Amino acid sequence: MAASNSVRLYVPAGNACKAEKMIMAVSMSGFYNPLNVAVSNYCSKQRRSFCFSVRSASVPSSRKSVGTININGNKVNGISVGENPILGTGGKRISSEILGNGNGGGDDDLHECLLGKFVEKRFVYRQSFIIRSYETGPDGTATMETLMNLLQETALNHVTSSGLAGSGFGATREMSLRKLIWVVTRIHIQVQRYSCWRDIVEIDTWVDAAGKNAMRRDWIIRDYKSKDIIARATSTWVIMNNETRRLSKIPEQVRQEVMPFYLNRSAIHKDKNDIEKIDKITDETIDRIKSGLAPRWSDMDANQHVNNVKYIGWILESVPINVLRDYDLTSMTLEYRRECTQSNLLESLTSPTASVAEDSNNNSINRKPDNEYTHLLRMQDDKAEIIRARTEWHSKQKR
Repeated sequence: MAASNSVRLYVPAGNACKAEKMIMAVSMSGFYNPLNVAVSNYCSKQRRSFCFSVRSASVPSSRKSVGTININGNKVNGISVGENPILGTGGKRISSEILGNGNGGGDDDLHECLLGKFVEKRFVYRQSFIIRSYETGPDGTATMETLMNLLQETALNHVTSSGLAGSGFGATREMSLRKLIWVVTRIHIQVQRYSCWRDIVEIDTWVDAAGKNAMRRDWIIRDYKSKDIIARATSTWVIMNNETRRLSKIPEQVRQEVMPFYLNRSAIHKDKNDIEKIDKITDETIDRIKSGLAPRWSDMDANQHVNNVKYIGWILESVPINVLRDYDLTSMTLEYRRECTQSNLLESLTSPTASVAEDSNNNSINRKPDNEYTHLLRMQDDKAEIIRARTEWHSKQKR
């Protein structure tokens, strides 16, 4: 039998070698699990301790002590500790197949859970994520910003795992040589259901050409357990010179790098994709406005502009609070028009719209959203547009 315990060790500063020996001892004793070990080195002139934690470690109940670790039932050095299993959908323990530490698991499973893997002859990159508590909103489900961040993370890991990554943030080698970066011009995401805290989602992503000088990236998000598709997204990317900040054609060398990964497939069928141009909100059509929005240093990304996901929070600042509270954001389309830096002050504008596709018999083709809004994020001083957006909302269902 084995018990799960949390162990935290403190070693005097300067004794890194001793700490390493203790780590090795813990590993040999059966405590070590590569998925659940977090090592934090606080050894420095300013700090006086070296600590590391072994969480949810599998401990043989017959072993009473290892080095300075004393195990007495469910106590460590006289302090009671409880089980801390890694949980999955519905609060259940993740299966050994996912963790890679059971009869059916292995290094490949562990790699899939942590780093992702290629499927379908390396055309599709797949990665799984656990929804963390800090990635959920007031209703306990993942936010739109969370989903967008996971899409972005999967895309970057796709580039890195493909072997194309250069020195830039998501740029290929040939792009890095020419000081080029990818910038997104449009994203459309449709959400059928938001995952809850501790749920596991599985994301597939792939790329394809979008005209002569753009690339399309698509995603599908599934519930890991049921494999039901819970969200779909598509986006368009173009190349920009990182020094001049001007858009550039795709160099032939870059095209040759990415073409082997192109997959002629769409996550969202063209009949259901939001491709219509987003109308501009004018001062005459403004319904709600939120001014004085200031980007922070932490909002900047490695390409020295505001991360595209950060705009979502500012857009929602001007949405009525009752809509945020009582409705789910089920569709969002973003049209990026210019960069934003930390020195800019912004204002968010929102205006309701009424739009539903109908056939000749006045029957709704698709389920009509309960609310639909048009949004504009612009500079506060000169009113220059940063991003236009369109959102659809449906009443929250009982979970």
